[in-house]
Amino acid sequence: MTRQDETRLIRRAQRGSAEAFRELVELYKERLFAFVWRLLRNHHEAEDVCQATFLKAYESLRSYSEKYAFSTWLFTIGYRVSLNVLRKRRTVAGDVDQFQVRAVEEEAGAELASSEEASRLRTVIWEAVDELTPSQKSAVLLFYREGKSCQEIGRVMGMPAVTVKSHLHRARERLRTVFKRELLDEWDGLDTAGVSRSG
Repeated sequence: MTRQDETRLIRRAQRGSAEAFRELVELYKERLFAFVWRLLRNHHEAEDVCQATFLKAYESLRSYSEKYAFSTWLFTIGYRVSLNVLRKRRTVAGDVDQFQVRAVEEEAGAELASSEEASRLRTVIWEAVDELTPSQKSAVLLFYREGKSCQEIGRVMGMPAVTVKSHLHRARERLRTVFKRELLDEWDGLDTAGVSRSG
């Protein structure tokens, strides 16, 4: 669907067409679910959040401005509903951080994509992502998985683009450090086994 087709669909929905809104739901439900699920890591909660997000979107559709991408507007709602779920979860469980983001396969290197080593390294990196702050994790997910610009991420998360860039920079530095440490540990393992680094 082209941007023009989507705009026409949105305008129809804003005029009260339930059919047009159902088409918008079909268009975005998979992407929204994937985004929310990566934040919550709970299928049932993710379904509930998506349902609540589309309901809120329907109720406030007239407030949508075409100067922003519809996906950015929708993901903003989904992000805020997800945060509410996480806050409630922290209150009940006493957890400090429940975000689970899987967003940085590129850091492991494309040349390892199909190997067992790639799988192990992705696991290491993703575990490191889980240790990032909620803001850093969300920025990483929106940037790498959704292809959002820093400006768009800023609108979703309610912060300036420069702050988003700072979150991404710190996240990359943290992941880079973990990745390098993992490689050094591998070398140490080889040395212990009697294999020389130079040989």
